[in-house]
Amino acid sequence: MVNMEVCANSVRSALAAQEGGAIRVELCDNLPEGGTTPSYSTIALAKKMLSIKVYPIIRPRGGDFLYSDLEFNLMKEDIKICKSLNCDGVVIGILKADGSVDKERCAELIAEAKPMPVTFHRAFDMSNDMEKALEDIIELGCERILTSGGEASAIKGADMLARLIKQADGRIIIMPGAGVSAANIADIIKLTGAKEFHASARHAVKSEMQFRNPRLSMGSVADEFSYDLTDSETVKNLISLANKPA
Repeated sequence: MVNMEVCANSVRSALAAQEGGAIRVELCDNLPEGGTTPSYSTIALAKKMLSIKVYPIIRPRGGDFLYSDLEFNLMKEDIKICKSLNCDGVVIGILKADGSVDKERCAELIAEAKPMPVTFHRAFDMSNDMEKALEDIIELGCERILTSGGEASAIKGADMLARLIKQADGRIIIMPGAGVSAANIADIIKLTGAKEFHASARHAVKSEMQFRNPRLSMGSVADEFSYDLTDSETVKNLISLANKPA
């Protein structure tokens, strides 16, 4: 059985992921920035309403994965909050300026998270040597790595993903993610041999606002009168396609 994790941008998306058959949600805010730490209330309500596993991302901002001391302290405080809310795990990733895994800081976060397990997110794809980074992350004790194989999408990085899975040799889970869709999920699984995959399975929902001020926008999103939500039927379809006999 190939299992699915859903990148859920809200409690509503997380509930759709559960309905569709996902085994876990990576709970995020600000998906256009690659995901940042969700609010306390989002985490608390997700844990209250979901029966599947909830892994909030611990990421204080978008952009790179090189953090200041203040940002690092924020990450430790967010992990404490996740622990207090009985989260099932957390998702982290910190790099040094040279592109190597910041093993010292990651080790601090992992120690803070215990006994919660830890996933290392796509900061891995921005590392300067993925084979070395894989060994570093295994040594740190993470349970899985979310990765596109260092490419813009998992299908483009399929060859590297297959090599990483072979190198990992069961010591850690390599979970393909980025651009996973109904059009490519079967190929990704076939080419990589992965047993878990990650997708948002989202679609745009149109705003019901009748009045719209055309003279301004409140942010940088092109269309502020739509928002993305995970779709339970898309989740079901992806899981079915991933497990379809060759």
